Amino acid sequence: MEIFNIQGGARLDGRKSLTAHLKILTMPTPDILHVPLQQHIGAPAEPIVSHGDYVLKGQLIADSKGVVSAPVHAPTSGTVKRIGDFPAPHPSGLPVLTLTLEPDGLDKWVKLPEPLDMTKATSQEIADRVAQAGIVGMGGATFPSAVKLNLGQRYNLEMLVINGAECEPYLTCDDRLMQERTEKTIIGIKAMMQALGVSKSLVAIEANKPEAFKAMEEGCANVAGIDIVHVPARYPMGSEKHLVQALTGKETPAKGMTADLGIVVHNVATAYAVYEAVYLGRPLISRIVTVSGEVIRKPGNYDTLIGTPVSSLIEMSGGMSEEPKQLLMGGPMMGQPIPELDVPIIKGSSGILALKDTEMKDQNVMPCIGCGSCVTVCPVGLLPLDLAARIGHEDVDGADSIGVRDCVSCGSCNYVCPSHIPLVQYFNYAKGRLKEQDIERKNQDRMKILAEKRALRDENDQLDLERKRADKTAFKQAMVKMDATATVGQHNENAGHKTNNGMDIQ
Repeated sequence: MEIFNIQGGARLDGRKSLTAHLKILTMPTPDILHVPLQQHIGAPAEPIVSHGDYVLKGQLIADSKGVVSAPVHAPTSGTVKRIGDFPAPHPSGLPVLTLTLEPDGLDKWVKLPEPLDMTKATSQEIADRVAQAGIVGMGGATFPSAVKLNLGQRYNLEMLVINGAECEPYLTCDDRLMQERTEKTIIGIKAMMQALGVSKSLVAIEANKPEAFKAMEEGCANVAGIDIVHVPARYPMGSEKHLVQALTGKETPAKGMTADLGIVVHNVATAYAVYEAVYLGRPLISRIVTVSGEVIRKPGNYDTLIGTPVSSLIEMSGGMSEEPKQLLMGGPMMGQPIPELDVPIIKGSSGILALKDTEMKDQNVMPCIGCGSCVTVCPVGLLPLDLAARIGHEDVDGADSIGVRDCVSCGSCNYVCPSHIPLVQYFNYAKGRLKEQDIERKNQDRMKILAEKRALRDENDQLDLERKRADKTAFKQAMVKMDATATVGQHNENAGHKTNNGMDIQ
């Protein structure tokens, strides 16, 4: 199959050899689990249990709120010790509403829904089951998967693309999943194809994962409609728009979706989660996490319960040989700094990295030398140096005019910049400012509409009042006129009586 070139991108030192050969191990249940109620893009889930409640493994503990949302389930059986704010796995460390669960060690399952009969299941039934299971994009985007599985109702879809690129350095969780859980992953892919109403699927795997490619290719040897495809090991190949362009040569419209091209993209780990939901009735309560970096004594890939503290995973990995220069959740390019070791693993946590100085670039920022390297590697075709210059002068509107919103925050420009300028941080700052402006503008428009409605209502009220006053005045005038007419009539009648009384009657 022909693979098309994508614009820009960088060839990174993969450093996957630390864990690529290590089989998935099951992470023991920790003494405490902190389960955030928002582990997805969209509205947070709302708790339906209370402090002190006993819950079973897989039990619904927080229900979705709105179309773009996802429910949350108990990772194991135990007692709800607290529902309140707890530090989030986000660089800000700001707290989010979190359910703290004390496991009882029994790991007792709730009664699960019956498997779907896939010979009869409709697209909506599959999507509903995926929604009920709380499945979100497992590649890190965490967009509720059921919403994407429903796109067949709005778009003329032709193909499902399964993202097995795993282009971030160090991470091998998807690699090991494809090697060790091949058949179930393929069954999940078929279920997603059925939900989308498509007969073709491409599974894209970077060329640096030969064992995963071989396993998936052999697994699909007798499966109609699913092809396994090698794509170059080039960052950010895992970006869905760039992956689609590499596979089809088609470019996703600006501010559009791949569905506009008739294509939906899902992560390979999401396909495995769909298998568990559709065929076993199990919700998403665990995921595979890569723990790596030269500071980690025993790197590995662990099947980990959602809510497990990062500290428990690091302890399982033999601890750290020294204080890390940086501790990240996710990959080194797009991962987020971990504010503290007690923060939990969530549905989008693909890795925990503890990095030495030698694994990181010198961070001393120097003036831009105008080399243009950032322009060469930008996969979106932006001019990072021009963007940074405008943003540095607080001209975010100017940055918007030359496409800062199109930045995918992949970090390629940061990686190649010889001056170590934090370009992505500039761009994220600008996008945040622009988002604030959009919200403020929407609020102003909303207030303007409300003010116009209020003015119209006041005007109508004033007209009604004036009409009522006019009607009242007219009524009074009519009454006065009637009284006057009645008085005249009475006067004439009285005058007539006097005349008659004064006459001589013969």
